[in-house]
Amino acid sequence: MKLEGIHHITAITGEAQNNVDFYAGTLGLRMVKKTVNQDQPSVYHLFYADEAGSPGADLTFFEFPGARRGRAGAGMLHRIVWRVGSTEALDFWSDRLADAGFESSREGDSLRFADPEGLEHELLVATVSDQPLIADHPEVPGELALQGFHAARAYSRDPDRSRGLLESLAFEDRGAEGWEARGDSRGGLWHYDEPPAEPGIEGGGTVHHIAWASEMDEHLDWRQRAIDGGARPTPVIDRFWFRSIYFREPSGVLFEIATLGPGFDVDEDPEHLGEKLILPPFLEQHRDEIEAVLTPITNPRTAART
Repeated sequence: MKLEGIHHITAITGEAQNNVDFYAGTLGLRMVKKTVNQDQPSVYHLFYADEAGSPGADLTFFEFPGARRGRAGAGMLHRIVWRVGSTEALDFWSDRLADAGFESSREGDSLRFADPEGLEHELLVATVSDQPLIADHPEVPGELALQGFHAARAYSRDPDRSRGLLESLAFEDRGAEGWEARGDSRGGLWHYDEPPAEPGIEGGGTVHHIAWASEMDEHLDWRQRAIDGGARPTPVIDRFWFRSIYFREPSGVLFEIATLGPGFDVDEDPEHLGEKLILPPFLEQHRDEIEAVLTPITNPRTAART
């Protein structure tokens, strides 16, 4: 059994519309699901990904309106690394970010920048066999678009404590490249960095958890692997679009293992993903109350077609 790389990464925002403008506008991702936090349905849960809403390119945000800006520290994921196809793509993104008012720094085959709330991103020219996961955007040529996740970096004071769990989950130690979870179709890297002296603060611009991708029929086996590695996973939770288990890895980062299905198109036309507020069936009876407390947001992609 092998995990199929990164499934999704979930972060926190304090302002949904600014978040949508940056990720569905500036970065050219597609909003593939507009829903609510299933454990706290009074707040949005926004999903951005490639055109098909594929695991491996799915960055999601919980909106806690007015949340103060956070700060990554020990036991927190601090940087998301995306694949791009060429140095020309880095040139394009450097210019596009600057035009939108965002600073970036270039070093070799990578470009680093932060979102409006300080969440750090890196674009990396990566040569892998994985299928590029690209969203269509009128201002972003396909050959220059983001191609899905390559890696994630977390702060840890003692990364060796995580070795046993990572090995139990079939991650492979790639030395300086980090730990790799690679299945038959995709892979993703996991790095540990020395943390800053200041403690982390959860808030806008920080990552809530990272999910790794499991085949549907192997999900319970991965739960057992997590137990064997010393973790205490939750029972399987049905999130409707996928199934999940959660546990803390020894450094403190919240891990999820999420299934590769059923997918975001089980309740929406693939041509219209993310255009309406979608609720899982168990919350549909509360739609009126939920809609009454959510602030309306405008998706730049939908607005451009009207």
